[in-house]
Amino acid sequence: MRPAVLRAPSWITLSTSDVEELVVKYTKDGLTPSQIGIKLRDQHAIPLIKSVTNKKMGQILEEHDLKAEMPEDLENIVKKAVNLQKHLKTNKGDNRNVRSLELIEAKVHRLSVYYKRIERIPKTWKYKSVVAQLE
Repeated sequence: MRPAVLRAPSWITLSTSDVEELVVKYTKDGLTPSQIGIKLRDQHAIPLIKSVTNKKMGQILEEHDLKAEMPEDLENIVKKAVNLQKHLKTNKGDNRNVRSLELIEAKVHRLSVYYKRIERIPKTWKYKSVVAQLE
């Protein structure tokens, strides 16, 4: 559950610069933003980065030129769609998951429209659907 108050809790001993350094270090180690948040919460007792640094994690990553090309949620949904496509190629009789793939691809499309609108991904980015090929 998310903290109710945006003030830094009294038990946090790390300074703002220390937290930013940890975020940069974990990003360079290959962790995704959600994994970094979990690691900071579990190992360093930091419930919310913004309460300590007054910046969101994305802002910290932008300042250090470490922001990913594709947003994490869009990347995860595309990976899920690719894995489901592989599953459907090997399991031709699995008709229930054809519908699941349609729903996942619709979600990819909705997210891509949003990220194109806020210019987080290029306007030319396109996800190629394979649902039509499966039917």
